[in-house]
Amino acid sequence: MRYSATEILNRLEGRLIVSCQAYPGEPMRDSRTMAQIARAAVAGGAAGIRLQGLDDIREAADLEVPVVGLWKDGHDGVFITPTFEHALAVAEAGADIVALDGTRRPRPDGLSLADTIARLRAAHDVLVMADCGSLDDAIAAEAAGADILGTTLSGYTGERPKTAGPDLELVERISARCSRPIVAEGRIHAPADAVAARRAGAFGVCVGTAITHPSTITSWFADALADAGAAG
Repeated sequence: MRYSATEILNRLEGRLIVSCQAYPGEPMRDSRTMAQIARAAVAGGAAGIRLQGLDDIREAADLEVPVVGLWKDGHDGVFITPTFEHALAVAEAGADIVALDGTRRPRPDGLSLADTIARLRAAHDVLVMADCGSLDDAIAAEAAGADILGTTLSGYTGERPKTAGPDLELVERISARCSRPIVAEGRIHAPADAVAARRAGAFGVCVGTAITHPSTITSWFADALADAGAAG
């Protein structure tokens, strides 16, 4: 880990983390492209970067901000850094923070979240971010030893509805019950959403699609114009 745990948290408190990810098959699904986008985000004021995939993490080794790394394997169930081996590989690729599925669902390798975190810490000096989908997930993840609690999976595990914007209610609930730093993530589409998440109790805010996914951003504008034409 390039920074101490204290330094990482000090750098991220009240600041923006930008998630730079592209889906398989998309034109920007290239590690060098993701690293370039990450550098552009840092130039714009991002205090941290979230990257998916070992090559992307390695490609961005020169970033002078903490890197949250993850490895998506699959599309359903537990697929965000789903096993200890995935988490270990992410740490070895150079991530300062390893993000993993922090829900209470069974993990593919049969290990508990607590066992996964303990084994990872025994092997590497990294922080762990638990991507949660509910308050119960966050409480369990904190008890398991996670350093940071994310709202990444809110609306995707069946425990909470998928809100149009950030799940501010979940941020508030986790803030009231847990002591670990909370990173609000998911459907934060505008600066006002980020500010609202911070006011709801978020330690930091992670934004991806609204900054780094041109296809989706383009569709927002194209659809708005199409709707206006249909109405007019």
